[in-house]
Order: sequence, then C-alpha cells, then structure tokens
Amino acid sequence: MRTFAKRALGRLPLAAEIFQSTFGRGRTPVHGYRLDRLQRELPAWVAAARTARLLVPGVGRRRALVFAYLPWWLEYATALSLVLWAEGNEVDLAYLPYRNWTRDIGPFDLRRQRVILDSALRLLPASILRHDLSQVRRTPLPAQLIESLEAQNRVDVQYTLLREDVEYRTDGVEAGLLALRRERNYRAASGLLTLAADRPYDVVVVPNGSILEFGAVYRAARQLGIRTTTFEFGEQRGRMWLAQNSEVMQQDTRELWSARGRAALRPAETRSLRELIQARRGGRPWGLFSRRWQSSGRRGAAAVRAQLGLDRKRPVVLLCTNVVGDSLALGRQVFTRGMEDWLTETVRRFAADPGVQLVIRVHPGEMVAVGQPSVGIVRSALGEVPGHIVLVPPDSPLNTYDLMPLARLGLVYTSTVGLEMAMMGIPVVVAGQTHYRGKGFTWDPTTRRAYHEIVGKLIRGRKVRLARPKIARAWRYAYRFFFEYPFPIPWHLVGFWEDQAREPVTRVVGAPARSQYRRTLDALMGHRIPWKVAA
Repeated sequence: MRTFAKRALGRLPLAAEIFQSTFGRGRTPVHGYRLDRLQRELPAWVAAARTARLLVPGVGRRRALVFAYLPWWLEYATALSLVLWAEGNEVDLAYLPYRNWTRDIGPFDLRRQRVILDSALRLLPASILRHDLSQVRRTPLPAQLIESLEAQNRVDVQYTLLREDVEYRTDGVEAGLLALRRERNYRAASGLLTLAADRPYDVVVVPNGSILEFGAVYRAARQLGIRTTTFEFGEQRGRMWLAQNSEVMQQDTRELWSARGRAALRPAETRSLRELIQARRGGRPWGLFSRRWQSSGRRGAAAVRAQLGLDRKRPVVLLCTNVVGDSLALGRQVFTRGMEDWLTETVRRFAADPGVQLVIRVHPGEMVAVGQPSVGIVRSALGEVPGHIVLVPPDSPLNTYDLMPLARLGLVYTSTVGLEMAMMGIPVVVAGQTHYRGKGFTWDPTTRRAYHEIVGKLIRGRKVRLARPKIARAWRYAYRFFFEYPFPIPWHLVGFWEDQAREPVTRVVGAPARSQYRRTLDALMGHRIPWKVAA
C-alpha cells in the first residue's frame, strides 16, 4: 500500500513537494537524504563571504561551474564555491538530487530530496546560480562523448561491485546496474552541455573526474574544450590532490617532475622524508598523514622468513596487490585487461617455476570491502596453490616492510609500495599505469612478452640492487609526490565537519586565510600551476 501510494503521489504535480513541506520537516526520506548541518551553517558562511567579496577588486576574475552530488560531496562543494566566490569570481553550482549511485528511486522520494536540496541551497547568494542537472533540458550527446561514457559506465559497475570480471550480458543485476549508470551519466553529461551552451565557463571544477556522474561531467566539459579542474583527497589532512584537464586519480606528476625532478633534496627535505617512511614502516601516524599504513610494528626480516617458511637458497619475489575495483587501479591497464588479469598471469608463471618463491601480500584494504578477493583470484587461477607461492591475506598482522628486505624483485600493479621498494634499492617491475611509472627507477614493460622477459632477467641476473643514482632518483620523486604534489586546503572530505570546527568557512573566506591557500585557489580556478616554486 505504501509503495502504491508513493507511486501514485509521484505522478501528481506538487504532491511530494507539499508532503515534504508540510509533513516531512525534520523527517529524513527513506533513502537518508539530509543537509541539515549545511542548512544550519550556511547563513554565517554567506555573510562572511559577502563581506570578503566586497573587498576584492573585480578585475581578472573567472567564471566557474562547480559540480557535486551525494550529500557529503555537495556539502564540500558548497563551502568551496563560497570561498571561490569570495575571491570575486563568478560561480555557479551544479548538482544532482541523489543519495547513492547504485539504485533508482521513485519520483516521490526524488522530489522530496529536491525540496531538501532547495531548502538548503536557496540560502546561497543570488549571484551563485544553482542548476539541478536532473531537470536541465537534455542536449544530444556527440558520438565521441557517448563512446567515452560507455567506457566509463563499465568502470562504474566494476567500481561499485569492487570486481573486474563483470558479466553484463548474462547477469541481470550487473546489466541493471549498467543501465542505471548509463542513464545517470548520460543525463549528467547532457546537462553540462546545456549549461555550457547558455553560459560560457572558464573552468569546470569537479571532484574525482573518473567515476560516476563526476566522470560524466568531466568528460562532457573536456568534449567542449573547457578547462577542467578535478580534485580528490588522500591520506593527508589539510591537503588535496588536484589536476588540470586530467583525471586527478591518474595522479599525473609529469609537470611537477619535469620542473622539480632534477633538484637535489635539501637536508631538511631528506630528514622529513626519512621520518615519514619510518612512520609508514612502523605503523605510526606522522605529521598531516592521518593513516596508519601497517597494523603492527616491525619484527624483522629473519623472523618473517621463519614464520612464512621461506627457503634461504631460493630467491624471493614480492608481489603487492591493489584492492580489486579501487579507483586507483581501475582503467590503469597497460598490457593486461586489468589487475585481476595481471595477478592471474603472474601466479601461473611462478607456479611453473619452483626455483623461485613468490610472496603475495594482499592489500589490507580488502578487509573493508571487496567483491573479488585477491586470494580467490589466485586460487581460481591455480586450483591448488603450490608450496613455493605464499599468500599473505589482507588481515595478516605481518608488517609488509619486513618482507621487503627478503625480496630480490618487487612486482606491483599501481601500488605505492613499488615506489618504496625502489627507495630501498629493490628492482621493481610496474605492470599498471601508476604515477611513478616511467620516472627512471622502475622497469615498465608495455607488452606481456616484455613483462615476462624482464621478470626472468631480473630474477636470474647477478645484480640484485638498483644502482645508487636510481635509488637517489626514487627518493627525489617520493619527496615531490608526498610533499609537493598535494595542495594545502583546510578541509578533508572525511571529517569535513570536524575540520570546519577548527577552520570554518567564516575564517577561510577572509583575506589572510585566502592568501594562505592562494596556490590552491588559483589552481582550482584553472590558472597554470607554478610547479617550479612548489617547494
């Protein structure tokens, strides 16, 4: 009866809107959509931003479209839009009224969520134009954009299910999810094309840019040749990753490395990097890095060798996985179909070579959620796992850094562990398109044949350590990536409201604080990043 009533009311004009305004106040819709904290804080944010904007000369400013959806991203984008607006820029905010990306909801609940959105965002200044892309008239999509979106739709399904082996044609659930992602992404991209035809934007600012409607808006903006800025958050508080005209999750460091790669590290920089690496290895937080990289401290390589029963006479190869379906691994294939394909091919190669011991350290992130466990991939590939292949599961308390001194060779897909092994002088073969690939201290095959040839050569060769210049290069790169690639920003997406309590919008829109984040705000607005002065 309830479902029938919602369907009926969803077809009646204004029924959902009247219900939400009359009976729904203070009540959360069935899908959990709420913006009450944003609505509570917005008046003070807007007042402070208005005062700050009056003091800014309106010369040389740009017009930006900031896009976000999902309540947590929308809260962040609203705060960011006000800071950019306080700088004197013209800012529009585009959004979608969805709480999740995995299932469709009926028109009744969707319209209720629109009422909640409108109630909160109407508190923004009138000059910050608001655009619900689900209601903007649709513009036909060019064939090239459709092709790009179709590739992304498949990635969205992989990301959602956290698995790479998706069967769209035979599995009804996966086919239904693909259809939903296609409809949602097409609508978001079409809405962006419509807005851009009416209002010429200098820059489109969008989170992530690789998956879901974020990726659809990014692709549509690039189709039109509009400058785009994508941003995301990593393991550091007070920092964001940022990219211009590219997907930030690709972590393209080429311009930074070109500008800063040859500069030797100063003693203080070396000291900071050494302290960070020691903290990572010891499972301790350090500085702005809020994440603990290991669940236990070091026990030493000898103890781990004995625990795993590794033979001293046979070389050890250490393979570190990514989380299957993670956005840092999806779409990064070079010569395989993905991480699963690479892992399958690699374990089959070593299963036929008992003279070498392969240790597979499964990413601890698989303890949180995974649709296709790496342990399952290995067992599916081999059936019975031979004794010279050792699986270290994600929940193992074993410290990964105790394994590294045992390794003659490291194998990674895109994991940052590959960079750290190179810093220790361990030869590393990179199979995926990761940010440190091609920087001069790893082996980077582009074909399956080259991959197997390089792996065989490095295992059988007499040289077991990287040359000193390559190790120094890896250290220089690591410093640039950890300390210079991230941009300062007062709020992280995770813990946004806790960060707001420490550094609220009301302070950040003021001139002193904005000058503190000048490099970040300029980069978000599409101004060229001066990487040479990144330090």
